[in-house]
Amino acid sequence: MAPKPDQPELFNPSPPPSELSDEERIACLRLIRSENVGPVTFRDLINYYGGAAKALEILPTLSRRGGSGRPIRICPKADAEREFATAARIGAMPFFTVERDYPQVLAGIEAPPPMLYVKGDLDLLKRPSIAIVGSRQSSAAGMQLTRLFASQLAEAGFVIVSGLARGIDKAAHEASLGSGTIAVVAGGIDWVYPPEHAELQARIGSEGCLVTERPPGLKPRDRDFPRRNRIIAGLVYGVVIVEAAARSGTLVTARYANELGREVFAVPGHPLDPRAEGTNRLIKQGATLVTDVSDIIEVLQPILGLEDRRSDLASQTPAPAPAQPLPAPTLEMASEDVLNAVLTALGPAPVATDAIARQTGLNVQAVQVALLELDLAGRIERQGQSLVALKATAI
Repeated sequence: MAPKPDQPELFNPSPPPSELSDEERIACLRLIRSENVGPVTFRDLINYYGGAAKALEILPTLSRRGGSGRPIRICPKADAEREFATAARIGAMPFFTVERDYPQVLAGIEAPPPMLYVKGDLDLLKRPSIAIVGSRQSSAAGMQLTRLFASQLAEAGFVIVSGLARGIDKAAHEASLGSGTIAVVAGGIDWVYPPEHAELQARIGSEGCLVTERPPGLKPRDRDFPRRNRIIAGLVYGVVIVEAAARSGTLVTARYANELGREVFAVPGHPLDPRAEGTNRLIKQGATLVTDVSDIIEVLQPILGLEDRRSDLASQTPAPAPAQPLPAPTLEMASEDVLNAVLTALGPAPVATDAIARQTGLNVQAVQVALLELDLAGRIERQGQSLVALKATAI
């Protein structure tokens, strides 16, 4: 597997000292649902302007300065209130990255989802967790091994995270439901997929925990499943791959886990079984080969700071990042010369923010402000927190 990257800390928000008010939550949701506001832009706007309400006021100016030829679409307050009301009716709670109850392990990744909807036992999000994922077309042996691993890891104190898909995911949830399981879904919390998992999803929403970044009532789209897989990888300390074909979506979760610095474990399979082709390849690429739960716990033991693998993991909670004051809500906008310099440095190939700063001779904050304006104008696209590229067709 590729080397685990260091996480960038520039403009990384810290948990605030108190919870958001209802009005602040509505403003945050409106900001997220507004045009061209992605995870990085949401974070920067909150940081630069000290809150979502002020950021909403400045959006039209920033978008216009970035070169947008039409007014930016801002989410109406009534739409945000309607979404929250729907979520409340189905028992889903919203959590923003700027709140202390947002899962801290997930908050530490590059460009975490700005908001999650969560239903069920919220305390599960504070405990150490590990993902078990694999093939939808799983073998009987793979299902049996998944149940064994899930139950033994749960007994050791881990919360089991998976994607509520058919096959391996289902077995992982069922085996850990009584001790702690989290299902990350690709659509709205109230949208059941696959349909035959309606009872299991309802039980997880009551006895375990359901998580999604999608609004209530939304059917999952193809592009939502990779986003779900990234959340799975971000919530955990490691990902166990039980069975995966050569082009399995499970391998997307493994790739995200590697990119986010998580441990990747793979169960070897018979070379002639196509369901083992992906897992065997992961092992060749450096994933940890596992045949027993002790193989997993021994790797995670030093990461969690435990000397005895029989320690009560349920008492271990990830420590939040040290509190740092937010920048003052006064920020000079990018000048026309700065915008032109940044645009000249950009092209269709993704480039890092610090590389733009070096090429233009600008400081990194000036580059980020320019990128913020260009992003809101729809002229660039981001790949994670630091890589940006020009859009093929600008607005």
